[in-house]
Amino acid sequence: MSSTVFRTKKIEQSILDTEEPEHALKKSLSALDLTVFGVGVIIGTGIFVLTGTVAKNNAGPAVALAFVVSGVVCALAALCYAEFASTVPVAGSAYTFSYASLGELPAWIIGWDLVLEFALGTAVVAVGWSGYVASLLDNAGWHLPEALSGREGADGFGFDILAAALVLVLTGILVLGMKLSARITSLVVAIKVTVVLVVIVAGAFFIKADNYDPFIPKAQTVDAGADLQSPLIQLMFGWAPSNFGVMGIFTAASVVFFAFIGFDVVATAAEETKNPQRDMPRGILGSLVICTTLYVAVAVVVTGMQKYTDLSVDAPLADAFKATGHPWFAGFISFGAAVGLTTVCMILLLGQTRVFFAMSRDGLLPRFFSHVHPRFRTPHRPTILLGVIIAILAGFTSLSELAELVNIGTLFAFVVVAIGVVILRRSRPELPRAFRTPLVPFLPIVSVLASLWLMLNLPAETWLRFGIWMVIGFVIYFLYGRSHSRLGLQERAAAGAVPKPQSGDSQ
Repeated sequence: MSSTVFRTKKIEQSILDTEEPEHALKKSLSALDLTVFGVGVIIGTGIFVLTGTVAKNNAGPAVALAFVVSGVVCALAALCYAEFASTVPVAGSAYTFSYASLGELPAWIIGWDLVLEFALGTAVVAVGWSGYVASLLDNAGWHLPEALSGREGADGFGFDILAAALVLVLTGILVLGMKLSARITSLVVAIKVTVVLVVIVAGAFFIKADNYDPFIPKAQTVDAGADLQSPLIQLMFGWAPSNFGVMGIFTAASVVFFAFIGFDVVATAAEETKNPQRDMPRGILGSLVICTTLYVAVAVVVTGMQKYTDLSVDAPLADAFKATGHPWFAGFISFGAAVGLTTVCMILLLGQTRVFFAMSRDGLLPRFFSHVHPRFRTPHRPTILLGVIIAILAGFTSLSELAELVNIGTLFAFVVVAIGVVILRRSRPELPRAFRTPLVPFLPIVSVLASLWLMLNLPAETWLRFGIWMVIGFVIYFLYGRSHSRLGLQERAAAGAVPKPQSGDSQ
């Protein structure tokens, strides 16, 4: 069995599959489009909310260094993603990369993981967007009924109509085509980055040097019980977590990592890029550099405007301006956050549909979902299916308790991709690589260790839920995916066991 579940799909075959007329995506994206997508999905609630939380509870003004640490972890992974995306310019991101290097079962598991990550990420962000919009509507004197705002009404029914509507509208945009999605994203990202720059420039005039003293507050041991809400590293090694001090910076980095989630989504659009060998590395690394710079600048400004002990947890940027006597900025920042979250939702949904499409094209999911729209050349079937499911999920559930699953899913993908780079370098050294990860195998190993460190700082309950999802994935693979795999069918056909599968098989 091991020889079948760890069979790898040749990169040449993956590229040939993208040329089948019924399963080929339209190539329309440039390096600028990819960078805009990256910035659009990375800059979200993290920069508007998490800064205050981790400054007040974990790192003080040194929260800027926590953003640097998380940015470095992401950069290590981004270098690995850039090599893969330029070498294997096929939809599916980490799933496709794993299929080419680690084998079918690991590829299925990472694909199953990405489906969970992007689905929950989209739903969580849609609910957050709904909260911002509802607040803006309340300020304007327009109030949604409780039963349609995600809160249970008198009859016990509660459906977040705004969150569900957002997902459905974005689903329609993605069906209509990638170029339209890129244009809308460019407009929204321009607004979002403008808001962030205004915060940085305007806030710089209200900085007080005394607020940075001490820059790294004295460490404080946290008296936390050993339960499922505790970090896994505490349960495994009896490690006592601490806030502030140097270790507080690393604890904060585990939290603010959520603010960086999404850059890997850029890699899912490789197949729809005009020149992926050149543009994918530029899009992945460029968006990460831009966002890390903005994050650090915002952290420095907001902790300089207001003492870290006084920062708001819910809306630190807006409340910092209120504290300095400039409440107008609060509404401006809320508007920017609401507008900006639309692109986060759309690009996460984009990433999920491309992974689902790639798995379907390989036969691990029904091939019905791998046919593209005859006019728009987009994977309309999985886009509509997943869009409706996520809209319902976002409408009925707050999902706040599941948000950590997005973090662990992303970090797990980072680990797999870094390992895959090392394996593919050894198994296929002759492959043309437009971008090469430097210092292999040292840098990928460091990337694996850094990602595992952040994973160990997540609650044990998150690991438990993640494990349950993985078990479900194993069951589906062995009940359906393994027997319907196109690669497996081709191998059996070569041995004369079954008819050779045709390119247009719907299975």
